[in-house]
Amino acid sequence: MTDPITDMLNRIRNAQAVNHQTVEIPYSNLTNNLAEILVREGFLDKIEKRRKKEKKIARLYLRYDSDNTGAISGLKRISKPSQRIYKKSKEIGKVRGGYGIAIISTPQGLMTDKEARKKKLGGETLCEVW
Repeated sequence: MTDPITDMLNRIRNAQAVNHQTVEIPYSNLTNNLAEILVREGFLDKIEKRRKKEKKIARLYLRYDSDNTGAISGLKRISKPSQRIYKKSKEIGKVRGGYGIAIISTPQGLMTDKEARKKKLGGETLCEVW
């Protein structure tokens, strides 16, 4: 797999489209940190780290509203392995008028666009979630 972030976002999108309660992704520090941000921002319920035979996996619990609408209405990969997108702290804008978040890889680790603007840090814009 060349791009674990795109794989993770596609698995979440597909599982939510058919109303699954959980989705399993290959575990890595990057995908775990990304999932922790989604939990903190209220897009996912929780994360469980598990072992399946020799492989580590992370089980993500998807969040739904009372009318079975997913908490995530859209996901978009911004920076790709073939084309990296870097932004300075002043260039980081709001996602969907402040309704969504952008996840940015900064020198201090992964953080949301709001945290990066507050700390005046720029970095690689990984994805947007709304």
